[in-house]
Amino acid sequence: MEYKICPIHEECGGCSYQGVAYEDQLKNKEGEVRGAIRAAGLDPNIFLGIKACPEVFSYRDKMEYTFGNAQKEGPIELGLHKKKSFISILTADQCQLVPDDFNKILSATLEFVKEKGYTFFHKKFHYGLMRSLVIRKGFRTNELLINIVTTTESEFDEDAFLKMILGLELDAKIAGVLHTINNNISDVIQCEELRILYGRNYYEEEIMGLRFKVGAFSFFQTNVAAAERLYKDAISLIDDLNGKVVYDLYCGTGTITQAMALKAKKAIGVEIVEEAIETARESARINGLSNCEFIADDVQNALAGIEEKPDVIVVDPPRSGIFPKALMQILGYGVKQIIYISCNPKTFVETLRAAKMARYETKQITAYDNFPYTKHTEAIALLERK
Repeated sequence: MEYKICPIHEECGGCSYQGVAYEDQLKNKEGEVRGAIRAAGLDPNIFLGIKACPEVFSYRDKMEYTFGNAQKEGPIELGLHKKKSFISILTADQCQLVPDDFNKILSATLEFVKEKGYTFFHKKFHYGLMRSLVIRKGFRTNELLINIVTTTESEFDEDAFLKMILGLELDAKIAGVLHTINNNISDVIQCEELRILYGRNYYEEEIMGLRFKVGAFSFFQTNVAAAERLYKDAISLIDDLNGKVVYDLYCGTGTITQAMALKAKKAIGVEIVEEAIETARESARINGLSNCEFIADDVQNALAGIEEKPDVIVVDPPRSGIFPKALMQILGYGVKQIIYISCNPKTFVETLRAAKMARYETKQITAYDNFPYTKHTEAIALLERK
């Protein structure tokens, strides 16, 4: 794909590295991780550097677009937030980080909404119909899941919207078209009612030889090729899974859980999002894995109720990191190895420093650029108990 400067790059909050050579992006991200390691007082020699992304463009398999306007009293827009703005929205129909189908669907949806004269939901005054458009794609299955999110302030023409979507010339096949009702004043997408207008309410994806059902609201890595490499590298750090019980904490839809279950005696996944756990259980059934257990609960609460003690622990927390009490529980098991996957270098090294106090030595750290042109960096650390 030939790179072109995005027409809204100066105002859009989606990218941080527009116009920066990819080699320089990698150097900046690697420097950020090195700096965090140094600031935490960890041995800089444990850092093995950063791995480049398998694909620099069209890699994202999920986008949440918001309806709004760029300026007060301006026309309706559909896309991403302006930099440092809670309200202003820019139409992002030429984004190069997503498959071209995403841009086509966005443009067609915005045109449909304009023709219908629909209003957008105003975040400040809490009125209006249109809220969000969520598009997800299974890269290995070539399936699309399209979800339009509205309030119930006025009637949304579901039949006309579906006809418009099914009439688009797309490269991927549509697995489902959904309509989510959300009257909550919060900016977070919440589901009060989910209507299936076409197909099903999930798409399927393949990773590490396993097949996964990904629901409309399930967490799943947004770059499947990069995530597959990340997970394989993480699992390869474990000395031996045979005959062992392994915990996968903050497991999402259970991707790593199931990959480890192929060798482990038992794999237990914990995730607070109930829909993600339901999807994980269904995927385990599809993959013929009977030695997986999935728990829908906060990690701290879940650990208190699990009778089988772990031999190995894998943690992949959100950007906020691991809650201190949960971290103490995790370190308290005294397992030989902990694999820590992180998407936030700051909370990452803070946790490693805390683990050092509990006699866990960080043997190595590898950074991963899974999201080119953005500020985000992932990393894996191998911790071993002294």
